[in-house]
Amino acid sequence: MQGAKTKTVKTISRQAGIVFSVLACFFILLICIRFGSVHIPLRDMARITWAHISGSEVPSDIQKNIVSIFWTIRLPRVLAAFFVGGALSVSGLAMQALLQNPLASSYTMGVSSGAGLGAAVVLITGFTLPVAKGLSLPLAGFIFGSVTVIGVLALSKAIDSFLSNTTVILIGMIVSLFVTGILNLLSTLNPDHTKQIWMWMTGSLSSITWLQSEILAVVSFLGALFLLVFYSKKLDIMTFGDEQAKAMGVDMNTAKIVIVLITSVLTGVSVAFAGVIGFVDLAAPHVVRRIFGPSHKTAIAMSFVYGGAFMALADLISRTVLSPREIPVGAVTALIGAPFFAYVFFASRRK
Repeated sequence: MQGAKTKTVKTISRQAGIVFSVLACFFILLICIRFGSVHIPLRDMARITWAHISGSEVPSDIQKNIVSIFWTIRLPRVLAAFFVGGALSVSGLAMQALLQNPLASSYTMGVSSGAGLGAAVVLITGFTLPVAKGLSLPLAGFIFGSVTVIGVLALSKAIDSFLSNTTVILIGMIVSLFVTGILNLLSTLNPDHTKQIWMWMTGSLSSITWLQSEILAVVSFLGALFLLVFYSKKLDIMTFGDEQAKAMGVDMNTAKIVIVLITSVLTGVSVAFAGVIGFVDLAAPHVVRRIFGPSHKTAIAMSFVYGGAFMALADLISRTVLSPREIPVGAVTALIGAPFFAYVFFASRRK
């Protein structure tokens, strides 16, 4: 009887935590949308949004520059930051469970270095798509990041048919370092593009459009939903190790390939539109596990929420601290995440 009461209390507490987290995230997003180089009143935000949704005219008492800043620049940027953070956080959570390593992330698989190489190639060659020229750079980053991951998996499979976690991590690090070396060489040989490549590698959301924000929303939501529906229970089992998971009927080879590909898509599309942004996929999952426990059914959803809120706040800091200049958002997440990374590393060593 006492055990049932305790379980009920924990369930209620978890549900209350979920509701509070979602409301807090919504409040954070409102703050990020409202504040910046120009402060936008909440009433004007609501009226502009309603005018665009309903197809009616924007009230004449609202300045045109306010309408443009809110609807064309700030709203898609904040939403993009949220979906980038959510995608990175979910991918980090899945990789940590898959590799049984609290410091693992999809960047271990070389996604960021591969995407950075793709971006550098486009910037240097000047290649553009015949249609939708604005998507040339993101598409190249996504393709190169995905090819890098496929290469890591292929090499790992050739060396170790069981795809052991150690082999995958080691091959991922080697390939990532190799691709980064190529990227640095290209940057050195093409000094005119060094600044552009550097901006890509440090992360930025300054040029986000509605189309890019919508693509991020669809891909990140579907990827997270796929993991939640089909792999949340398997991820719970995988945290106990490969042998235990196999004993419980999990096809580890297939599961590893599918999860790595899904997390690579989540990370690849984020890097493609926002550049290389680190530590979000490390910090948010650990906070979520500490608050809500190890169950991935809850952790995946909450990692999306917490990662999105964290990324939106980081972007707010990047564009307001030195306004009108911007700090690379990757630098902001690194300043916040590096101490957290050190804490997790030393805590895991003590354990």
